[in-house]
Amino acid sequence: MTPRTVGPVQLQVLEAGEGGRPLLLSHGFTGAKEDFGDWMDAFAAEGWWVVAPDLRGHGDSDQPAEEELYSLGTYATDLFTLADDLDWARFSMVGHSMGGMVAQEMVLRSPDRIERLVLMDTHHGPVEGLDPDTVAVAVDVLRTQGLPALLELIAMLPQAPKAPADLRVRAERPGYIEFGESKVNRSAPAMYAAMGIELSSRVDRLAELSGLTMPVRVVVGAEDKGFIGASRRMADAIPTADLVVIPDAAHSPQFENPEAWWAAVEPFLAAREAAQQLVD
Repeated sequence: MTPRTVGPVQLQVLEAGEGGRPLLLSHGFTGAKEDFGDWMDAFAAEGWWVVAPDLRGHGDSDQPAEEELYSLGTYATDLFTLADDLDWARFSMVGHSMGGMVAQEMVLRSPDRIERLVLMDTHHGPVEGLDPDTVAVAVDVLRTQGLPALLELIAMLPQAPKAPADLRVRAERPGYIEFGESKVNRSAPAMYAAMGIELSSRVDRLAELSGLTMPVRVVVGAEDKGFIGASRRMADAIPTADLVVIPDAAHSPQFENPEAWWAAVEPFLAAREAAQQLVD
């Protein structure tokens, strides 16, 4: 783990393969750099200089207390500043869930800096199933009673059935449930409030994404019901995009079907698929 000063905040990052081809990995809402921890050495072995930060308000990175210091746009600025600190003029990127929304902000702001892009289990607009009125009630509890009280309230509410792939990993991978709980518990309350509001009400970027010209791969778990429709729409709208649906996977296919996820992501980023097609 390495600290990187990014403007007014310090981000903690996982990093491997310094000097290789630049690759930035961006986790989702209440996620962490360790969401990609299994893959750092594998990317480095393929020649990548791979960097996975904890976004501000997450994990081991700084956690500003003011809600106005969190937004998709702010995260985009943080990650561009991180790339500048690494002396990366151009880089490839994988954005997972909220991290994919941050990647959209980045590629629409400075498309010349992103070489190849993977949008993974993410959305082009407001997240489906997040009702703004319900989010407003949750944010009020968060602001007045704190994050533990909100998490206790959420646990008492009826829960949607978990995807079979998620249940399988929870049962088979030691510590996976505790890992997920710890990520949420280590999240900044101000981040949780600000991003809960934005993710439920953000402007739809689908029309703007249709102007992208770099290679884009949209990856989604077959069981990720809240994001598979949006993934299909993005793949259809972006002229240079294709879609890979990962079987036996839900919202975190890097854990749920790791071999299929790797096969969908790394060869695309390395452009080996296109080269193989020319040979064939």
